[in-house]
Order: sequence, then C-alpha cells, then structure tokens
Amino acid sequence: MADAPLPQCALCPIDWSERFCRAGKGKAPKDCPSLRLRKLTEDAQARTTSPELAPFAKAASIQEATCYEGREAGYDAVRAVKPRIVEIVEFARRMGYARLGLVFCIGLRKEAAIVHEILAVNGFEVASVSCKVGGVSKAVLGIGPEDQVDPGAAHETMCNPVMQALAVNAANTDFNVLLGLCVGHDSLFFKHAEAMGTVLAVKDRVLGHNPLAAVHQYDSYYRYLKKPLP
Repeated sequence: MADAPLPQCALCPIDWSERFCRAGKGKAPKDCPSLRLRKLTEDAQARTTSPELAPFAKAASIQEATCYEGREAGYDAVRAVKPRIVEIVEFARRMGYARLGLVFCIGLRKEAAIVHEILAVNGFEVASVSCKVGGVSKAVLGIGPEDQVDPGAAHETMCNPVMQALAVNAANTDFNVLLGLCVGHDSLFFKHAEAMGTVLAVKDRVLGHNPLAAVHQYDSYYRYLKKPLP
C-alpha cells in the first residue's frame, strides 16, 4: 500500500459528469481511489452507517440537498439559495442541538458578536470563546519578542485553541462553530474538542477571509503561485 500511487482526484482527467465516483459505472484513471481502495470504501461505509454516525451523516446529506432549489427539474436547473450561516442554523436544528459553541479569533470579534446573536435569536444557547482565553503569554511556548506580532510588547497573549476546546467541552456544547482561527490553531481545537464541529469561515488576513480569491486569480494577480514559494 505504501508504494501504491497516491490519490490524485483533484487532477482527474475525466470529465466530472463521466467519472466513476459520480456515475457509478463511469470512467476512472489508474490511480482512482474509488477503484483501488475498495476495502477502505467498505470500511468507510460501515463506519458512516454505524449507529453512532448514521444520524449525523444522514442529516448532513439531507441538509446539502435543501441548499438548492429547482432540483425537481434536474441537476442543470438547481440553484443555491442558502448562505453557510443559514445552513449551520438549519443543520443544528435538524440534529436537535440546543447548545452551540462559537470558537473565534479575537480579530473577528465584531463578526463573532453578530454570529452569537444570530445563533441566539434562533433559539440556541451559545458558549462563545475567544482565541485569547486564559491570557497566557507566548513566552510559555519559548517565543521571544522577535517572533511576536508586536516585538515591543512585554506580554503578548498566545492563541489558546486547546483552552477553547476545553472551555466548550466544559460547557457541554452539542456542536461547535469555528470562526477565523489561524492555520494550526484550528487543528489543535479539533483535536481536543469532544463535540462535532464545523467551520463558518477561515482566516485570510490579506483577502478579507476569502482564501479562494487567490485561487480564483491563479492566472492573474496570484500567478506567482505557479512557482515554488521561496
């Protein structure tokens, strides 16, 4: 297995409408994981349909379909009708959740206040926890002034995603919503959170938290990404 070709789905040369993974009896390249990893597919299906995960997985698939109108006229006629914040509210209701965790970056504190209000207006209890919770200095990580955002600060508080996770765990949240955590900090949160979670938005300081803008402009302003970064 270690010497087997890596899955390359993002580079699949088959038109999406004719791919095996979509059509069932469609075409597939030699490295297609749907064909090569059949035992893993069976394992994944067994886990997804287990009593523990099946209700969640079913609700997620149903929620996906409700985000489109015009489905009765066929796939070419569907149109998206719900922003992600609405989808999160609906999914949480669908799952019967009562208490939500809102885990956010302090840089998006204004947006977090709005999201907290939206969730509360829709009947949820909300436990919102900032990334700076605990007020712990970056010095505990062995970080000196030269690696701080503000090198002149005597105390620079570190982002504390593990504490965020422990805080929402202590609050017994049913579901957690992430808003703007840094790369790596989001990873630490998910590793330590007990409840399932989703991401409302990711951080992109340059692009107004819309990281796909660089991908969309790959052939223009961000063409430098076609070469390895220094």
